[in-house]
Amino acid sequence: MISRIDLRGDALPEGGALRDLLPRADFDVEAALEKVRPLCEDVHHRGDAALIDFAKRFDGVALDRVRVPAEALSAALAALDPAVRAALEESIRRARLVHRAQRRTSHTTQVVPGGTVTEKWVPVERVGLYAPGGRSVYPSSVVMNVVPAQEAGVGSIALASPPQRDFDGLPHPTVLAACALLGVDEVYAAGGVGAVAMFAYGTESCPPAAMVTGPGNIWVAAAKRYFTGRIGIDTEAGPTEIAVLADDTADPAHIAADLISQAEHDPLAAAVLVTDSVTLADAVVKELEPQVAATKHVEDRVRPALTGRQSAIVLVDGVEEGLRVVDAYGAEHLEIQTADAAAVADRVKNAGAIFVGPWAPVSLGDYCAGSNHVLPTGGCACHSSGLSVQSFLRGIHVVDYTREALADVAHHVVTLAEAEDLPAHGAAVKARFGWKVPQSK
Repeated sequence: MISRIDLRGDALPEGGALRDLLPRADFDVEAALEKVRPLCEDVHHRGDAALIDFAKRFDGVALDRVRVPAEALSAALAALDPAVRAALEESIRRARLVHRAQRRTSHTTQVVPGGTVTEKWVPVERVGLYAPGGRSVYPSSVVMNVVPAQEAGVGSIALASPPQRDFDGLPHPTVLAACALLGVDEVYAAGGVGAVAMFAYGTESCPPAAMVTGPGNIWVAAAKRYFTGRIGIDTEAGPTEIAVLADDTADPAHIAADLISQAEHDPLAAAVLVTDSVTLADAVVKELEPQVAATKHVEDRVRPALTGRQSAIVLVDGVEEGLRVVDAYGAEHLEIQTADAAAVADRVKNAGAIFVGPWAPVSLGDYCAGSNHVLPTGGCACHSSGLSVQSFLRGIHVVDYTREALADVAHHVVTLAEAEDLPAHGAAVKARFGWKVPQSK
């Protein structure tokens, strides 16, 4: 059901050579760009009319407008299963605790007497958030996008989710209910490329946003790349990933369940076990068959994901080598199920989120740990972070110098300007002192 890659015996290669040995899904965003380009430009030129056409073409629904009416949000919340409401409320409460603590405050540094630099943190003015709605419904993604934006102080928040044929062209009612719980009343029935283009360009019903965040498929990733530079983005999210670093202390039933939990997202989802124990690897394989047989979405998602080239059991000589492998892989979600798991986790350099020990499965982070589940994929964890309050903040340096403080450093500024052959830079300082550069005391 799942392939093996044996990296035991020989010294592990370095850097890219090691990454090339590891499983990864085919996800060619560049190739998708040319297909999303005309769709984006159609939204640019025709606005809401293009989005309505997309809803009919891609989602099989006839819309008369794109914005979701306020009464639909209220009705969705009123009809929400009380147990689901309680779970969403707890998810929101825990996410707020974590994300509120991330909020940065302005800080002033006195560089010299009379010379200060203040770094102030300013939220983006308007964001467009995306909650997918293809194979599954994701009210949890509403929580994970909205909470950090709200805690950052973003003043204008809009959310888009695909129209659903089963719900009269509205986004899924649980998504609408989550929006209502969070106080988001600007919601659009728009999916994929159309939603990203709507936020980037603006339409008759939706003002443009400064930033777009949220997970999606390859078309959403390609649309984000298309608009990079015009709008800010969080990441070009690819197929979801789990990597588990485990030794012979781990429970194979837990590991099998966790691999399946990510495989049920998508046939391109990646499930990777890195272990130094052949006994554990064999036991996990043995556990997979009955657990897969007992779950849902087997033939369309789980089995293709587990048997695909993106999933594997990677055998290594020890936990030390396993750490090198998981750092090279840079998983979206990384579980550490080893002896002294906390100490091992502390040594990890590259991961979107780390889950420590047997009682912190990825599913906890998906919903109720308080952490964010919008995370870098495709190895991007080596340079990118998950969604957070910082994602929605901009640091601005405010420079405030007195005449005396500038005079003290003026000769250095002029010297460096002349060293770079930019004499007008120096002249801008000289002009303030009658064109004679003061000498420092």
